[in-house]
Amino acid sequence: MRNREFENHYEKIWGKRWPALRESLMNPMKSIPYEKNLKKPYMMDHASVIAASRLKLPDEGIILDACAAPGGKSLVLASNMGVNTELLSNELSSERRRRLVNVLNEHLFEEQRKRVRVSGFDTGRAGGRKSEHERFNAILLDVPCSSERHVIQSQKALDEWSPRRPQFLANRQWSLLSAAFLLLKPGGNLVYATCAINPLENDAPVKKLLAKYKDQAKIIRNSPDDGKNSSIGEETEFGRIILPDISDGMGPMYFSLILKFPYKDQ
Repeated sequence: MRNREFENHYEKIWGKRWPALRESLMNPMKSIPYEKNLKKPYMMDHASVIAASRLKLPDEGIILDACAAPGGKSLVLASNMGVNTELLSNELSSERRRRLVNVLNEHLFEEQRKRVRVSGFDTGRAGGRKSEHERFNAILLDVPCSSERHVIQSQKALDEWSPRRPQFLANRQWSLLSAAFLLLKPGGNLVYATCAINPLENDAPVKKLLAKYKDQAKIIRNSPDDGKNSSIGEETEFGRIILPDISDGMGPMYFSLILKFPYKDQ
């Protein structure tokens, strides 16, 4: 049985496209084996690989994967970072953090694993501590979101859904994004990502960040391709979204690449 509020909410956003998009979300997620520089392949959504790969990795310093579990995006970062960089894979939930540690241990080579640490702090609260400000050279922030694919495929989740949920999550996402921006060093870059299809959770927090830090934050446009010079996904106002109805089952995955400029007086 469908949740009429859910249907009306997303039909209003997506219009005539909603039936096809809804049908594509009903299908199982299309995973691929990610294996670059790993001991063994890790199955994950290709759209997640693309989102993590948008982060411009520094030649040295510390990279933060702020909401790292279950670990796929941390593997992408670890498999591409140089020998003078470290990765801090952070996950607030202790249960999910245990799974994260297992994924890292199983898939990373020993030398890689030595440069990946796991932590469990609240990113939102860390943003309120000045001692943590400008600590990281690059940040991947894949925030908790509505995850409509999960909602549609779970009758329990669908029954519990209400229009208040996206707004609640958007408030939390803004808290995490604004905090992560404070944790980022000037000159660094941040990828904000969700697996939601709601602009309230995607472009809206980024728009708010740009308005608040208009002299420091800038969106970097770069369109990933599939090796055949064709762009993957669709451009949004402040980022890009990959949707399964037109991307061969990939996604949903939204991402925005944000550059932090130095202060004007520097």
